[in-house]
Amino acid sequence: MRVFQVEGDWSMDNVRINTRPDPQAGDGQVRIRMKASAVNYRDLLVPIRGYGSRMKALPLIMLSDGLGIVESVGAGVTHFEIGDRVCPLFFQSWTNGPPNKKRLSLSLGSELDGTMAEYMVLPEHGVAHAPAELDDMEAGSLGTAAVTAWRALVTEGAIAPGDKILVQGTGGVSLFALQFAKMLDAVVIVTSSSDDKLARVRRMGADETINYRKVPEWGKRAREIAGGEGIDHIIEVGGQGTLPQSLRAVRAGGTISLIGVLAGGNMDLPLGPIVTRHVRLQGITVGNRDDFTQMASAMTQHKITPVIDSVFEFEGLRIALDYLSSGKHFGKICIKH
Repeated sequence: MRVFQVEGDWSMDNVRINTRPDPQAGDGQVRIRMKASAVNYRDLLVPIRGYGSRMKALPLIMLSDGLGIVESVGAGVTHFEIGDRVCPLFFQSWTNGPPNKKRLSLSLGSELDGTMAEYMVLPEHGVAHAPAELDDMEAGSLGTAAVTAWRALVTEGAIAPGDKILVQGTGGVSLFALQFAKMLDAVVIVTSSSDDKLARVRRMGADETINYRKVPEWGKRAREIAGGEGIDHIIEVGGQGTLPQSLRAVRAGGTISLIGVLAGGNMDLPLGPIVTRHVRLQGITVGNRDDFTQMASAMTQHKITPVIDSVFEFEGLRIALDYLSSGKHFGKICIKH
């Protein structure tokens, strides 16, 4: 089978197409013929060993998101049949319950081979049924960004109608967060440096928008929009460069879900406001199988469709990653197998 993997040494230059033997399903496993994958910001870090010694030894098959068709099942498999459309789960060791070291130890495309292969063999607890209403690319985009947004706002955040949510940017996690927040009747503010993208999120239902290049003190503006009390929940994807403004925007007792570090991975900010205003700074690393299945059910019920920016052929993974790095995308970037 063809695979797209990091091989030889850790470098983006060593992300290449190669071949491996076709895998076969053993007891308790399913073999999946992959149809789609999707890229995430983490996939820019994987080739340079950005997650350190925990990562699988090379060669490593890229990417964590995908959609495939079950082609065979091993003895003892009870939840899947040949022909089922399924999504591999980001964490192969976290099916339910709260996170712990063991449950966060095995993720696709880092500690384990990922989805950029013609076939995958996974334990049946490591896959979930795809929403039937979504096409291959849409369903294949859910595994990381959508589950992250769901975990932040629903599982951990428990947001309610009327809550004021601030979403940074228009990447995959951010647009899923906008969709889930509006599904729950929250008020959503979106920030971006692009007026064109802000116009697009307004068409998706965003209640207010802020161009952070035109309004550098966007935390103050967000608080004004929220009526002075501040924002209930912030989807924080920037990190060092945006956290000071997020702290200015969040209300006393509010939550900042720290999901990405696009604007810097180090922390240099006053801790007093976090403590004295009882702010919850919550790290989010995707979610578990229960998160995926609950999210998929809600998407079906509310007819939520992922925003797909573009689709590249299997051979175009490197081009897709360059495009992701440019920041020009709006929504998910997918790979057709």
